[in-house]
Amino acid sequence: MKEIRPDYYDEFHCTAGDCRHTCCRGWEIDIDEATLAYYQALPGETGERLRCAIEIDADGTAHFRLREDESCPFLNAKNLCELIPALGEERLCQICTDHPRFRNFFSDRTELGIGLCCEAAARLILTREGKTRLLASGEETLLPEEEEILRLRAKLIALMQDRGKPLQARYDAILAAVRGSLPKLSNAQWADFLSGLERLDPRWERRLDALRNGARSAFAPDPVAEEQLCVYFLYRHLAGAVYDGDLAGRAIFAVLSCKLIGDIWTSEGGGREALIEIAREYSAEIEYSEENLCALLNRIDRM
Repeated sequence: MKEIRPDYYDEFHCTAGDCRHTCCRGWEIDIDEATLAYYQALPGETGERLRCAIEIDADGTAHFRLREDESCPFLNAKNLCELIPALGEERLCQICTDHPRFRNFFSDRTELGIGLCCEAAARLILTREGKTRLLASGEETLLPEEEEILRLRAKLIALMQDRGKPLQARYDAILAAVRGSLPKLSNAQWADFLSGLERLDPRWERRLDALRNGARSAFAPDPVAEEQLCVYFLYRHLAGAVYDGDLAGRAIFAVLSCKLIGDIWTSEGGGREALIEIAREYSAEIEYSEENLCALLNRIDRM
C-alpha cells in the first residue's frame, strides 16, 4: 500500500481557540460506532453528559445534538473542546480527530490532504511560495484505469505549475488536455445557481452578490496563490474519477472553482487574506456538502 501526501501536510496544526471559524459549529458531528460504544459505557458525570447530548437517527447514525447556535454541546466559551481535557484527544470521534484532513482511496493507495474549509489549512496552502510536491511512501499495484487517472492528474498539475506562462494560459492548457471547456454562464448566472444550493452560512450570500456585481480584472493579483488553489482542487477531486469516471468534469470543476473564487476575490479588491477567507467559505459551502458538490459537477456535465 502506498501513501501519498502533499509536502505541506505534516505542517498543519489546529489553531484551536484562536480559530475564527471553529469546526465545532455549523456542522452535524457524526459519531463512529467504536466511539459511540465507548461513550455509551462511560461512567460518571462526563458519561451522563455525553449520553444526554447524543441523538441516534432511524438509520442508526449517531451524532451530537447541537445547541441553538448550531455549536457542539462540548464547545466552551473559549472555543475549546471540553472532551479533550476530560477524556484525552484520543477519545474524540473519528470525524473530530481527522478534520480537516481528508483521504482518497485507490485499490492499493491512500492519498491524504487537508481541506480548505479550515482557515489554518487554507492559509498554509495558499501562502506557500514553492511548488506543491506530492510525497510518497510504500509500494503499490494499481488498476489500469487508476493509473490513467494519476497520469492525467500529474500532467494537469504540471501544466498548472508552469510558471513561465500566465495563469489564463495554464487554465486553457488544462481544459485542452481534457478536451473540455467552462460552461458558458455569466457570473450572475453562476451566482444565481450557487444561491439555490444548500446553505451552510447565510453570510455566503454576500460573496455571491460580489460575484453577480463584480467584474474580474485582466490580471491575477496573486498568481502563486491561485496556482496553489488549482493544484489543491486537482489533487483532491480528480481522485473521485475512480468512482464516477468523470475526469473531464472534475478537471473543469477545478478550473471553474478557481475562476469563481478569483472573480469574487478581485471584485472585492484582492489581497491574500481575503483570498484565504473566500476560498475557505467556498470550500465549506461546496466541497463539504456532498449535495452541492454533486449539483455543481452535474451542472458542468450538462453543458
